[in-house]
Amino acid sequence: MEEKTIAGAGKPAEDNAEDNITSKKLLNQLMKEHYSQARTAKAQGRTVVWATSIIPQEILEAMDLTVVYPENHAAAVGARKDAPGFIRRAEQSGYSTDICSYARVNLAYAELPHSEAENIPAPDLIFCGSNICCTVIKWYENLARKFRIPMILMDAPCSTAYYVEQENVTYIRRQIEDAIRQLETVTGRKMDRERLLEVMRISNENAMWWKKATDLLAHRPAPACGFDMFNYMAPIVCLRGKKEGTRLFRLWYDELLAKIGRGEGPWQDQPERYRVLWDGIACWPYLSDTYKILKRCGINVVTSTYPESWTLLYEPGDLDGMARAYGSLYVLRSLNYAVDRLSNLASDFAVDGAIFHSNRSCKGMDFKQYEIARRLRDKYSIPSVFFDGDQTDPNAFSLAQYETRVQALLETMENRREQSRKQSREQSRKGAGTK
Repeated sequence: MEEKTIAGAGKPAEDNAEDNITSKKLLNQLMKEHYSQARTAKAQGRTVVWATSIIPQEILEAMDLTVVYPENHAAAVGARKDAPGFIRRAEQSGYSTDICSYARVNLAYAELPHSEAENIPAPDLIFCGSNICCTVIKWYENLARKFRIPMILMDAPCSTAYYVEQENVTYIRRQIEDAIRQLETVTGRKMDRERLLEVMRISNENAMWWKKATDLLAHRPAPACGFDMFNYMAPIVCLRGKKEGTRLFRLWYDELLAKIGRGEGPWQDQPERYRVLWDGIACWPYLSDTYKILKRCGINVVTSTYPESWTLLYEPGDLDGMARAYGSLYVLRSLNYAVDRLSNLASDFAVDGAIFHSNRSCKGMDFKQYEIARRLRDKYSIPSVFFDGDQTDPNAFSLAQYETRVQALLETMENRREQSRKQSREQSRKGAGTK
């Protein structure tokens, strides 16, 4: 991207000055429009696609298809505390409590298509990418079978190698090309390659502004609470290939930069005392509770492995580059890569500790967490705690346990900070004594 695109950052961009709207208001407006436009498209007989959260949405946007994301929708249902009824229905239908709660919410929603949180139209096509987990394959196969509609699958292999291997890139690229052919068959239209290039450019620009905004939390004090990243994840999922996304993420970036310029931290009523890394998905039904407990302790989440999954950057027009980006997600990478990634985040964002959400739903993330935490402690002296929970199912989470674990981490960080102060004072005394 040309540097001139961010000239004057910190001031409202011209296209963001309309009505002096804030990014949070714009976020809510765009999400309402997203769901409303999907329902309108269905009513007009246009093709609606249900897709996993990190698929090559570029090819769907370029084909002018209406896309909704069941994971996004399930998170919204969970955040508004409407998930238990859907979860019970799914389990009564024979789905195990051990499978992803997003899947249980969505599979039940397919049977009972109404939620007080938000509604999405039934799909005409399923597009599934296994780069986020393997559960989605059977989940989306069941949806395709229920609705008797076609399903396109893009498989992405896990790798024990540190770097993404070229054979994996070639494998994913060929699937992207095959998906384009299948979309052409389903729609009866040829892919507009110029439009695809345009969407690739928009997607990269949005990913860039998303990264630039979230990277600003490396500043001390951070200009926002990391839980804002969780709130802004909904539009990075569904608006990454749209110009409206560019407007939103540029505005958010400008607001954060302006706060840094004014010396403002994440909260107006108290300072940022400690900075932590959060590993895993948020507990959507308890988002407010988990945030308030951290704030009460002066602990700010400044970075996370989860939101950065949508920083998908490549050279527009380069299908190999796009395939590599979609095959490079954190969950697909080796243990050594994961440890280095977290240690780099810990260093870049100057964290004092880490919180690991042992998420019942997300086993692909959970299985390596304890070894990652051990290495971070032994090699980089980063303390951490774990709490049990779930992204959508409130039955798998205990607020009391969470609060106890956070308090334990706080005491550890306080003790480490006090020891560091004592060492500094001792070194100062020794230095003074040699003069």
